[in-house]
Amino acid sequence: MQIDFHYYATYCAAYLAGFSHEECMEICSSAQFTDCCSVTLLSGIGAPLSAATTQLQLEIMDAKADILSLQNITRIWASFHFLPRDLSADVPGGSGLYKNKYRLICGPDSDLLAATVELAKDKSLQAAGIAMHVLADTWAHRYFAGTPSMVINNTDYDFFELIPEGDSYTERRVTFRHNPSAGDDLEKSIYTNTVYQFSENSVMCLGHGRAGHLPDYSFIRYRYLPAWAGYEAVVKDNPSEYYNAFCQMIYAMRYLRGDLPAFEKGVYDTETAAPWEKEIRWILTKRQPDASADWKALGELLSGQEIPAFDTAPFTQDYRKADKADRDETVLGKFIIAALAQKSMVTNRIWKSGNLLAGYSVDYMQEGFRGLRDFQKLVEISLMNRQK
Repeated sequence: MQIDFHYYATYCAAYLAGFSHEECMEICSSAQFTDCCSVTLLSGIGAPLSAATTQLQLEIMDAKADILSLQNITRIWASFHFLPRDLSADVPGGSGLYKNKYRLICGPDSDLLAATVELAKDKSLQAAGIAMHVLADTWAHRYFAGTPSMVINNTDYDFFELIPEGDSYTERRVTFRHNPSAGDDLEKSIYTNTVYQFSENSVMCLGHGRAGHLPDYSFIRYRYLPAWAGYEAVVKDNPSEYYNAFCQMIYAMRYLRGDLPAFEKGVYDTETAAPWEKEIRWILTKRQPDASADWKALGELLSGQEIPAFDTAPFTQDYRKADKADRDETVLGKFIIAALAQKSMVTNRIWKSGNLLAGYSVDYMQEGFRGLRDFQKLVEISLMNRQK
């Protein structure tokens, strides 16, 4: 997904869930910042590099193809953008490595999603924002995996966009090209993607890179033949799935506010969204590369407050100026703690499933620090909480 949904639509969902304008701004800013918190940004302000929730294109291109680099890539992208649907999925045939990659395919309503939302309960608004980013991406990024894999993530010539026509659809073949400066041509279904590589572990085959930004558009419906599905047709209906994502965010944030006793998979708060369903579906189906203006207008209609443009400054400036002892209480400090907790939880679940694609892990809350230095800060926080 893009800034239109992660920032402005998340604001709308948070407001409908009962949060104040100020709280909504903290939540949606953190949801969007999840797409910005890179090693490059963190290193520039002296923050823990292990809290990175994304990787810049240059960072990915500079990454080596060794196992540790691939594990680091997987920890970031599987934890925050391609949350695995079923870590114990029954995989017919294939090698052990293929099965492990298959089990990282993203999808909604998973046990890991429930764990993600529950992890944010009684935590900071920044934790809620991260959880909403992860939740939303499970719908947009369904069928792709947050680990490099040509077999799982590749696209081919048999890829069609389904264009609404009356009560049915017409098919238009999608053309993929590698020309970032040209942009996507929505009227001709021409989309920019990554360069094809023969290597199974090429970073060009990370996530939906081979499908470009196409899965991030709310209006699009498409059909393709992925290898992991045995080259059987898979249809993706983004307008319907993005609406589910929106309603599920409302439900999840009502739980985080304390209005609901539990978070259950497969539940979407369509009742709260119902008065605005027509407007929301209109935004979702409008054929445009960026729906920010429409979501912003809806959010301001809901709250009566201005929604300023997204800005990373509140995250970086206060953190840079704060004394080291006070940094955990800044906006970025709270974001870092929540990001480390999410990455630790997902990595641990992947490791416990017998899958080493994200590296080794232990439950820091129970066993203390061993292995990855990524989560040493969480151990320190855990020890401080036990001493209180």
